[in-house]
Amino acid sequence: MKSKDLIFFLAVILFFSPFFFSDQLLDSYKAFNHEHGLITSFIKFAVLATLGEVIGLRIKTGNYYETGFGILPRLLVWGFIGITIKIAFIIFASGTPVLLEYMGIKGATSVLGGELNGKKVFVAFCTSVAMNLVYAPVMMTFHKITDTHILANNGKLSSLIKPIRFREIFIHLNWDVQWHFVFKKTIPFYWIPAHTITFLLPPDYQVLFAAILGVTLGMILAIANKM
Repeated sequence: MKSKDLIFFLAVILFFSPFFFSDQLLDSYKAFNHEHGLITSFIKFAVLATLGEVIGLRIKTGNYYETGFGILPRLLVWGFIGITIKIAFIIFASGTPVLLEYMGIKGATSVLGGELNGKKVFVAFCTSVAMNLVYAPVMMTFHKITDTHILANNGKLSSLIKPIRFREIFIHLNWDVQWHFVFKKTIPFYWIPAHTITFLLPPDYQVLFAAILGVTLGMILAIANKM
């Protein structure tokens, strides 16, 4: 580990340490998170997923920052994506159990709020499968398009107010990596199991856990880019 890695991780620890040493701050966070879930979803993903991308940049290039990388516009895009992820959690955690009830699995609509058992794990798994097959590919592709757009505009904040050339970027995406690695490998072997755990957690902790998983997303995308 180089000195810049040590400084980076010490800075991260110092940033989050107040939440571990101050019960009052932690209680305030929990209350605000419960009452303003969309706002905290924006903040969690803006901070943690961007942190993952910075770590991913370190894996890919050996540096935590490069000119044109665009940390601030990435942070804002991740915040927006965080809001959509919270919305997706609500929709799929509510709708999937209803579908399972319709298919004959009794008690599916109430099991996620109960004790841990086989049926709860099954419903959480089905919820994760539904979300990752329907929502995740769209989110991942949208992120890749915005990522490409930010890089094309040299990482400037003004890139967020410039029209995104969706059709042009979509056509020229590296679909070999996007399909064979990001979709076919990370979704079934990482995201579905990981989000099964997510849906076993209380709702107030789901987005935080997903945002922590977002740190790993940056590293996964860095590996995909190197491939």
